[in-house]
Amino acid sequence: MSAADLSLEAKYPEAFRTDRGARLLPLLVVAGIALYVVYAVWFFQLPAVLGGAKWDRLGNYLGQWISYDVSAEYRLDGPQIIAKWPRFSPLGATPKPDWIRTNGDGSIEIDLAGNMHAVTFTQARATLVNGTESVAIDLAGDGPIVAGSLPKWAELKGNEIVVDYGFDGEIRVGTDRVKFRKRILGWSNFVFDQLSPFFDKPAGEVIGLIILGPDVKQGTPNWALAFDNIWYNSQWQHGDVWTKLLQTIVMAFAGTLIGALIAFPLAFFAARNITPNGVVNHSLKRFFDFLRSVDMLIWALFFTRGFGPGPLAGIGAIALTETGTLGKVYSEGLENIDDKQREGIKSTGADPIAIQRYGVVPQVLPIMISQTLYQWESNTRSATIIGAVGAGGIGLKLWEAMRTNSNWSNVFYMVLLILFVVFIFDNISNALRSRLIGNSN
Repeated sequence: MSAADLSLEAKYPEAFRTDRGARLLPLLVVAGIALYVVYAVWFFQLPAVLGGAKWDRLGNYLGQWISYDVSAEYRLDGPQIIAKWPRFSPLGATPKPDWIRTNGDGSIEIDLAGNMHAVTFTQARATLVNGTESVAIDLAGDGPIVAGSLPKWAELKGNEIVVDYGFDGEIRVGTDRVKFRKRILGWSNFVFDQLSPFFDKPAGEVIGLIILGPDVKQGTPNWALAFDNIWYNSQWQHGDVWTKLLQTIVMAFAGTLIGALIAFPLAFFAARNITPNGVVNHSLKRFFDFLRSVDMLIWALFFTRGFGPGPLAGIGAIALTETGTLGKVYSEGLENIDDKQREGIKSTGADPIAIQRYGVVPQVLPIMISQTLYQWESNTRSATIIGAVGAGGIGLKLWEAMRTNSNWSNVFYMVLLILFVVFIFDNISNALRSRLIGNSN
């Protein structure tokens, strides 16, 4: 026997012969993707966009999620220097932070970042510090006067010399005032606001007052007063945020449940093997397509115009979308069942309802439960989005906080709550699937 006889390729050349187009197809796909990427870069002008981006602003913007501003103004045009704090300063009504010091010579020093970014001033003179550099400013004339030229890190704007220290803050020096803005890491007054009697007290002292201390407010236990102060915190509005979050959860659950209850019976009429009527099958399937082809956000807008803002609009939008989505999934599951089990139940003389109950439902129930739980989990996220257009819940409150463009710490707080709820519901959904249908994801 020759080597040719032992070669499979020689014996069956047709099995190893491939079309040239099939061989080139992977290369063509890769080339097509590469061309599309190049086109996208050119069409959206990505190099110009990235080159013109202000990346320093990105850092400041992200910093606002985890920090807060403290600002004040010092008047210099009176017999003495007077500090003017905002009415609702994060530091309270009479702030005395340790980073503002009065020196022995009567000058005031404001330290924005470890003496690297600071200002020291009297009524006649100010000194701005930026790292190892400093500049002296004479305030006795009609405007701030600098000996020599201003350094690059300082700028003259009108009658003020302004230094922007980036994330650390900003200082403005004029002849009659010194203004500053300092950014501090953390969330200010997250537990108690300035109006609370527990404001600015150490945690140990607050716990002691709640457990053993005398009533701060006559007739109200300290624990009840503390809870009331936290729940109605004017800055963070914990009570309103958590109430809106609960509305979002209820909205997702109720909308998914209503959609599943409507889709379940309709799916039996849409399945061709259950209801052999072409007109009914086709009509219901197109009805499902219509409901799910209109985005949930659009349905929310319709319901908001019809019923006004609130959770009812959100529930209706989710219910309609889920009727279409689950109706399609349920009917396709019914069309793929094993008819032998149904025929076996039918051969016993059972009525039509019993046939469906014992011959059909047990086969599709795992799919229905799995898909319904997944949609419930997904709608918890979607309920936040549709809330932003007036459907209620935490989405509306999140949108209101974002529109101010100054309350990003509250935005981050609500985003974290939403992520936490989605994480919890994802685990609940997986646990229910595992318990009900034996799916251990």
